[in-house]
Amino acid sequence: MTTAEFIQEYREKDTRQLALQSARFPDVDMPYALDQIKGWQTARRKLPTWAACDGIVYPPHLSMEQCSSEPTAQYKLNLAMEWARRVESSELRVESSSRMTDLTGGFGVDFSFTSCAFASATYVERNAQLCRMVEHNLPLLGIDNAKVVCADAVDYLSTLDTQTMIFLDPARRDQHGAKTVMLADCTPDVVQLLPQLLAKSRFTMLKLSPMLDWHKAVEDLQGMVREVHIVSVGGECKELLLVLSEEIESELKVFCADLEAGGSGEAGLSGGSSSHSCSGLSSEPSFPRTPSSPSAHSNASLFVYTPGSLRPAPNSKLKTQNSKFLHEPNASIMKAGCFDELAAAYGVSPVSRNSHLFLSAEPVDGFPGRSFSIERVTTLNKRELRQVLAGIEKANIATRNFPLSVAELRKRLKLKDGGDVYIFATTTAEDEHLLLISHKYQ
Repeated sequence: MTTAEFIQEYREKDTRQLALQSARFPDVDMPYALDQIKGWQTARRKLPTWAACDGIVYPPHLSMEQCSSEPTAQYKLNLAMEWARRVESSELRVESSSRMTDLTGGFGVDFSFTSCAFASATYVERNAQLCRMVEHNLPLLGIDNAKVVCADAVDYLSTLDTQTMIFLDPARRDQHGAKTVMLADCTPDVVQLLPQLLAKSRFTMLKLSPMLDWHKAVEDLQGMVREVHIVSVGGECKELLLVLSEEIESELKVFCADLEAGGSGEAGLSGGSSSHSCSGLSSEPSFPRTPSSPSAHSNASLFVYTPGSLRPAPNSKLKTQNSKFLHEPNASIMKAGCFDELAAAYGVSPVSRNSHLFLSAEPVDGFPGRSFSIERVTTLNKRELRQVLAGIEKANIATRNFPLSVAELRKRLKLKDGGDVYIFATTTAEDEHLLLISHKYQ
């Protein structure tokens, strides 16, 4: 049995068990085969269109775990399409065709998607092994408009002609392997390269860690950031995307996108394709652009706002004890911190300034997060608790601006985890510690 045949036949098996059986397959390059099997198994979960493509070569397992997922990559594609259309329709257009360069190509997931928005695309990576891998994979994915260049990002940037878009995903670990949270500490240093990036691109897209302080990043980039995109998937904040342009001047907008795991990211790709092909793109991207409104599509919600456009919202006009509905913002909005804008857009009232929970008297359609119907409200009084929790054996517990941790509260309430009951423990504007017993309705 050849290595390729082994990978194909055993790719759904447990790699740990396969490693123990290596003596049975003397003709198989077992380390390589196990890397490919692990890579395919990860791709099946994170990159289904890649997993559906036979012959794709995958990097070591850690690189696969750290690469972009399909929803976030598709989101970047759609964003690139929108911005390419914007700059190419401007009066300052000079190129006859669109082109992009990804200066930090890596495994090439983001490149394989964003390249489809342009007539030509260049992948740049200093790791020769990754370059060979990507050069092999791109044709299999149906991408025929790209070239691969093995070079240092900074060196190549200095020789680059004007591009429609430059994409940059700077390394977020220092020389000791520790994570960095400041833009200036990433490699390459985007702040230092800013003049060159602006001079050589109609717009630049930066992919950054969700741990990074995006307010500080916007400040560091000297007023050149036009859009901030905070992208979460499956309830977890995954990426920060900054769009920079000197040519297109506009008021800064922040986009809070929440994508479902396994969703399309609203990228306009044709569904059900067995290969990730640029020819599978819709001519009309579906990226929702309406400020302060959610996406009309079920697999993504989008909230857009202009920072500093509103005065702080007052504490709840509703009494927590008498409110009927509770709303919890999604991870991207929590990262953005746009609670006043959210309250104004959806007509909800904050429980308190620090609770990050909202109340309403009526159901709220399309709220970007989870919504619950409030069944009971109680203090921590033992008698009240006995009455309210009678018949409840397990519940999902969350604490917001509350003196007890989830573990401490669960122990005190003597409830197991799970079920369809949701208990939110919080502190009101009147400094009352309350438990809101709820059921999810949205």
